[in-house]
Amino acid sequence: MILRIEEGIDIPIYQQIRNQIIYGISSGALEAGEQLPTVRALAAEIGVNAMTISKAYQILKAEGYIVTERKRGARVREKIAGSKKLSLTNQRELKRIISEAKLSGMGRADFTRVVDRIYEEVDS
Repeated sequence: MILRIEEGIDIPIYQQIRNQIIYGISSGALEAGEQLPTVRALAAEIGVNAMTISKAYQILKAEGYIVTERKRGARVREKIAGSKKLSLTNQRELKRIISEAKLSGMGRADFTRVVDRIYEEVDS
């Protein structure tokens, strides 16, 4: 699994890791049941503290994207329960993004086109 950490941005590293694993699951790059690297192995691979990886895995587990077992490690959950709703946290983030788009002068139609394009990227 290759993760790309962006230095110097406002998104904490553990959140970047969490986000990229979710992108991987959504795109099919990470399949149901697939073994994730151990905390230590991933930390060494991308050059971050093991506690950072552990925090990302804990969040992913709490959100229902992965399961962890003492002897088997972390795996992508076989079946991810879809509520077909955005979490309150994600709704707030989307509201922030829409607000920034509006402040930059982007209209609803242009914003929707960008969302559609990105949705297709994630879908493929």
